[in-house]
Amino acid sequence: MKILVVGSGGREHAIIKKLRESEGVTDIICAPGNGGIADLAECVSVSATDIDGMVKLAKERNVDFAVVAPDDPLAMGMVDRLEEAGIPAFGPDAKAAQIEASKVFAKELMQRANIRTAAAEVFTDPDKAKAYIKKTGVPTVIKADGLAKGKGVIIAQTEKEAEDAVDDMLCGGMFGNAGSRIIVEEFLEGTEASIMCFCDGKTVVPMISSQDHKRQYDGDLGKNTGGMGAFAPTPAYTEEIARDVEENILQPTVKAMRDMGCPFKGVLYAGLMLTKKGAYVLEYNARFGDPETQVVLPMLRSDLLKIMQACREGTLSECDIAWEKGGCCVVVMTSGGYPDKYENGFEIKGLADAESEKTWVIHAGTKRDGEKMLTSGGRVLGVCAKGDTVLTAVKSAYEAVEKISFHNAFYRRDIGGKIH
Repeated sequence: MKILVVGSGGREHAIIKKLRESEGVTDIICAPGNGGIADLAECVSVSATDIDGMVKLAKERNVDFAVVAPDDPLAMGMVDRLEEAGIPAFGPDAKAAQIEASKVFAKELMQRANIRTAAAEVFTDPDKAKAYIKKTGVPTVIKADGLAKGKGVIIAQTEKEAEDAVDDMLCGGMFGNAGSRIIVEEFLEGTEASIMCFCDGKTVVPMISSQDHKRQYDGDLGKNTGGMGAFAPTPAYTEEIARDVEENILQPTVKAMRDMGCPFKGVLYAGLMLTKKGAYVLEYNARFGDPETQVVLPMLRSDLLKIMQACREGTLSECDIAWEKGGCCVVVMTSGGYPDKYENGFEIKGLADAESEKTWVIHAGTKRDGEKMLTSGGRVLGVCAKGDTVLTAVKSAYEAVEKISFHNAFYRRDIGGKIH
């Protein structure tokens, strides 16, 4: 089979790495891809948001199956268009992708289905938003309604920080149209966990749990980023919590989507806060998380392509999905300055030295220049490792990180640091 994977980051590299193990996969095309993906797939320079160009590419190259990985093309309806063109595609259609593309849509769905989530109000008027913040107090959470590259959430510790966030989004256009409507939300305390599930519109099969590290600096300080590292599974996500989440969050979510006439097929991601009162939903994504995919998929023992096909065809209940024991960790190496301004074009050294039987490097923002590999993004690499436990995986990942270098390289040094 010839597979097309849409996207260019670490998530796509991890998906392609796992698809290479699938029975029957002969060729993989990635559009647009990156420097590291080029070792596993043919990279074609079609933008991930160029729907017409992607459909044209899929038809011209006689693609048998497409995997739409990033959020933007899903929200724009790329799966719909590929299917209309006769190309079987993995991922939710545009109606179902609203669960990520609009935080207001997701919040209303949760309230309708009585799914545990933080109390919140929706605003377009900055003065009304500020009055609500004054009434409810801080800390508080301000979220842009639309897609903002994983950075549209600000946790304000003071009233001034909250008011500045409101002004930045509603008046200053910080996130463009994505921030023209905002949610002001109750701040929840606890431990975060990421739960991704395979869905076929009716059946839900959770993957192993993982924990992302969003903040820029050690100790969960600094700005929100697209993700600075992750590990799987997270010890905080016990069997008891897993049962509760499946029964009271995941299954009701998929049922609510089906009842609303937008059945969800693909990967549903629930970002959870594990509080003293139980697990609460912070957000939904309509696709594999990044960098969670880099630590979850390596633990999958089953055939990924067959699972994806079952999600599309509505036969997920017939799949036997198995996972490895042990743990996995990814440490993200970024360009200095990320998520704000940063420079690109620096040579990356030590990539081969970092690879071993249990360690490997996932590329997120890289490009080839002859024999050299250069930086070309904010998040540059995800250095991954597996181990008998999560802690041994963390140790191996950091040992591999130390073998890689590029100008202004930066990474957190406390991924998995709270595991005991």
